[in-house]
Amino acid sequence: RMVAAVLAGLSLLSLLTCGYLAWGSRRGGAGEAPGNLLGEEPAAGAPRSQPHIIFILADDQGFRDVGYHGSEIRTPTLDKLAAEGVKLENYYVQPMCTPSRSQLITGKYQIHTGLQHSIIRPTQPNCLPLDNVTLPQKLKEVGYSTHMVGKWHLGFYRRECMPTQRGFDSFFGSLLGSGDYYTHFKCDSPGICGYDLYENDNAAWDHDNGIYSTQMYTQKVQQILASHDPRKPIFLYIAYQAVHSPLQAPGRYFEHYRSINNINRRRYAAMLACLDEAIHNVTLALRKYGYYENSIIIYSSDNGGQPMAGGSNWPLRGSKGTYWEGGIRAVGFVHSPLLKNKGSVCKELVHITDWFPTLITLAEGQIDEDIQLDGYDVWETISEGRRSPRVDILHNIDPIYTKAKNGSWAAGYGIWNTAIQSAIRVNHWKLLTGNPGYSDWVPPQAFSNAGPNRWHNERVSWSAGKTVWLFNITADPYERVDLSARHPDVVKQLLRRLSQFNRTAVPVRYPPKDPRSNPKLNGGVWGPWFKEDDKKKKPDKSKGANKQKKSKNKKKAN
Repeated sequence: RMVAAVLAGLSLLSLLTCGYLAWGSRRGGAGEAPGNLLGEEPAAGAPRSQPHIIFILADDQGFRDVGYHGSEIRTPTLDKLAAEGVKLENYYVQPMCTPSRSQLITGKYQIHTGLQHSIIRPTQPNCLPLDNVTLPQKLKEVGYSTHMVGKWHLGFYRRECMPTQRGFDSFFGSLLGSGDYYTHFKCDSPGICGYDLYENDNAAWDHDNGIYSTQMYTQKVQQILASHDPRKPIFLYIAYQAVHSPLQAPGRYFEHYRSINNINRRRYAAMLACLDEAIHNVTLALRKYGYYENSIIIYSSDNGGQPMAGGSNWPLRGSKGTYWEGGIRAVGFVHSPLLKNKGSVCKELVHITDWFPTLITLAEGQIDEDIQLDGYDVWETISEGRRSPRVDILHNIDPIYTKAKNGSWAAGYGIWNTAIQSAIRVNHWKLLTGNPGYSDWVPPQAFSNAGPNRWHNERVSWSAGKTVWLFNITADPYERVDLSARHPDVVKQLLRRLSQFNRTAVPVRYPPKDPRSNPKLNGGVWGPWFKEDDKKKKPDKSKGANKQKKSKNKKKAN
């Protein structure tokens, strides 16, 4: 009897063990929870110290273009998530796509990666330098599954530059900066056109079903969450294409915005409404599949809005592509059950580089001493309302941007050449030099007519020869009162700080376009074109050419 009882006990234990292993290895489809069919959270005793990290990056969303900033565009999901979390109201990004994405994923300023000029173009043999450790790579070291859905825009000219080679277990999305939301085609110039939708390292032709990208990316996120074990930490980077041009949206999202006469603003509003709904569906999936209670959701725009493409940064000055506040001050918030001060507003200084050390620390990872980061761990600042460790931000130094005609070393007190485009923030002060870019204030009335209208804009009358501006951003967030003449000592201090940063800069990486990048040479697809074999062939050709030259010279000598 004892033997029978022991055998029965072992049999039961075996069944339980097999059942547990089967639960852990099961892979459900979209809309089906793996094992946890009721969407219940893991048991209290389950390990849950490493939080699930969901980083949502919107593209070209203007500062005003969220309900809680007074927009006429309805964003109920964003409003609710932000209201229940922590709104970041002194939060900065970079003025364009590639710079913001590179700083998010490395924790470094552009001057320290060589990407300080413009963006990475589709035809350039350029990408985020391979010697930079990335955020997903650090999270993988401590057991995270890492997945990216959406827009990459950090270069792809060689296979080693692809997302799956930079730390992501899976990638589904586009490599370029923009493209058609339905066909996923992109023309960089006349005749240079190709398909741009990838699954991991291959063109995703099977997914070319005419589905709007915002909805398609959301479906992919739901599939990832459904097939992952929620007891194991996951990093999910969702970089939506919306609301970047071209301005396209499914018809039903226009219903609430037919009263907007300006066609670009109306389309933009529909795109943002669709994006808001998509984020609602992502949060529903987090709850359904058992991730939510141990998750951190971060929402950010990558840069300011583009008024000519429907975006609004009012009441901030300037737009995307500029170093005025309208180009770099972003919509951002953190939503998480793990926050201590829920329902609060953070007015401390936070920059996009700060996510790298903040998230690695939360994930119980290690930051190598030899990595020279520009970001700070700001979790206690966000979660507990403590002072930010950050006191300054180098917005950028771009040595090859069009020089300001009247800039000089003399205008920079012999400390700095003010012809160079640069911008820096130290405490309350912000300094700009060179040509900061389009500087109008674009109020909501500018979108009242059927076409683009600048009559309502507040134009700026430039004083002759001006290449230095100083603002107290805390007192004057709209950059209306230039204080450079009134506070020359502050100008000098900030110019010295610029000079200090510049001494640490690496050379700019901005190569000319490579004709081998043409998708026609790659099966009609945008993708890696540079191969190591190309490098090996070149020396052979040059050797052959040298031999021919030598033989010709010998003949001449004879």
